[in-house]
Order: sequence, then structure tokens, then C-alpha cells
Amino acid sequence: MAKMRAVQVTSPKGAFQLVERDIPEPTARQVRIKVEACGICHSDFFTKEGYWPGIKYPRTPGHEIAGVIDAVGDGVPEWKKGQRVGVGWHGGHCGYCDRCRRGDFVTCQRGQIPGITYDGGYAEFVVVPFEALARIPDGLSAVEAGPLLCAGITTFNSLRHSGARAGDLVAVLGIGGLGHLGVQYSAKMGFRTVAIARGQDKAPLAKELGAQLYIDSTTENVSERLQKLGGARVILATATSGEAMTATLGGLGVGGKLVMLGASPDPVTVNPGEMIGARRNVAAWPSGTSIDSEDTMAFSMMTGVRPMTETFPLERAAEAYERMLSNKARFRVVLTMGQPR
Repeated sequence: MAKMRAVQVTSPKGAFQLVERDIPEPTARQVRIKVEACGICHSDFFTKEGYWPGIKYPRTPGHEIAGVIDAVGDGVPEWKKGQRVGVGWHGGHCGYCDRCRRGDFVTCQRGQIPGITYDGGYAEFVVVPFEALARIPDGLSAVEAGPLLCAGITTFNSLRHSGARAGDLVAVLGIGGLGHLGVQYSAKMGFRTVAIARGQDKAPLAKELGAQLYIDSTTENVSERLQKLGGARVILATATSGEAMTATLGGLGVGGKLVMLGASPDPVTVNPGEMIGARRNVAAWPSGTSIDSEDTMAFSMMTGVRPMTETFPLERAAEAYERMLSNKARFRVVLTMGQPR
């Protein structure tokens, strides 16, 4: 049987191992993807450290998968060998739980996640349910598409469902793996975009990405500055700091909304009196489904939004993962399996 290379974790907190495995065969309602690139996301930490309940080891991480359909199982409609496709956090749904019956597939009670509930994209081939597939448009490389299937969809989808309208003030907290895309999407959607981060060194990049204004949270009171600008309709919180999110709440305008995307380990502290008087809201947003991924990539193609990436070959996955954890990457780390398009 033909072999492939894959990077696996054999136990919680275990080391990455580059191994040789049989190339998997798709069963009914599945397709096999020849992986060209796979982004490394901070959420891969759940698999590496064993923080997601029920993971079966050994497990291959990776949910920012871009490649080409290589084989099609029985009962798969429309999808054909040779099509360029991607798979993100939403790796399939059951179709029969209450959430699925209401069409809310991304919160499926039995939802599947590549790299967590089944082997993901740190490999040369991966098998996935056809419901998870998103078409990659021509003109978008596999290296560019991978991060858009997680960081991209999360920021794009949350903004378009935030209630903000063209011309509204939208602040993006954090300029990192999520934030550098959030600033771009906010500007391209026609919002008056403010970027918030620590230090003046990020100001030039923020402006380059499309922000009209930059706030250095180490030297300015973020809430006061936002209020002087009229108050934010939306604050897109991409930084993984509950303290930093809390410091922005006073900058919301009447009816403003803090949308949490960064999975902070520390809490956000809310003063009910300050929230009630101005009808302020605190919300959160999880990724999206495969059609949302297609919308994200189509909008990115149309407007020129692209992730900033650093690439590593598959055999250097451990190094690439540590680069991601260091917060020094600019800004998404992507594994490649040869010569992606």
C-alpha cells in the first residue's frame, strides 16, 4: 500500500513525530485531499497538550487545510477529483441534533474538527466528510488559503454579523494572527477602522493594513480615546487577554458590542451599570461553516485581503509550532508539502 508522511502526537504533551503511514482511503460520504499546505493555529494547542476532551491518540493536528481532491468515496455529490478545496475548524456535522435541525451546523453537538476528532492536515493526505469542503478560488494560493479557513473566516464572519454598517467606528484589539486580518476586513467593509495594540512599533503596519487610526494601549487610555472618537459600534477583540478586553469596554458607543474572538484564559470583567445605561453588549463568535469559508475567500479575492505568512516544510512542524507559540511570527505559520500552487 502506498505511504505518506504525517506528523503526529502520541499522547497529551507529547513531542511531534514525523512518521510514515498508509495513505487513507475515503469511505462513504468522504473525500481524500492531497494536502498542499496547512496552517498552524494556536488551537492546535488543544491536541498537542491534550486539553480537548476525548481526543484519541496518536493524532495528527491541523485544521487550516488547503489542497486538491485526490479520491472520492461513495455517496459524495458534485465534488470531483482535481478540485481545489480547503477545510477549516468546522470539519463536519451530524445533521440530526437539535442545533443541526435548526441549521446551526457550526455549533453541532457532535461536530467534527480536523486534527481533534479525526486526523488533520499535518500530513500529505487527509480524509474528510464532504460537508466540510470549501472551494478555493483560482488566484488564491494554498499558502494563502490555509489561514483564511480559520483566522480569516473567524474575523470576516464575525464582522459581517456584528451589526456594524459602513461608516461605523470599528476597533480591532490586537494585531496578530487574527487581528492583522481583522483590520483588513474592517477597512475593506467600509468601517472607520481603529487598530489597538501595545507599542508604537505596530502603528505603521496597522496603517498599511487599512486602519485610519492607531491607539497604543501602553501610553493611552483606550476607552477614553474611543469615546473621543464617538464611541465604537464594534470592538473586535482578537487579543488573548481578558484584561485588555476589559480595558476597552468603556470605549463602546450606545448600543456598541464587544465581540470576543481571542480565547483568553483570564476573564473579562463587566460593570453592569456601565453596560446597562448605554445598552452595550458583550458577545463572541465561533468560526463558520464551509460556505462561510467560501464567502471569506471570495471576499478576500475581490478586495485583496491576504494573510501574512511564514512557511515551513512538513518535516519542520515542531519548529513551526514553536514559532507560532512564540508570538514572533508575522503572522500565520503555514506548513507546506512540496510545491503548493
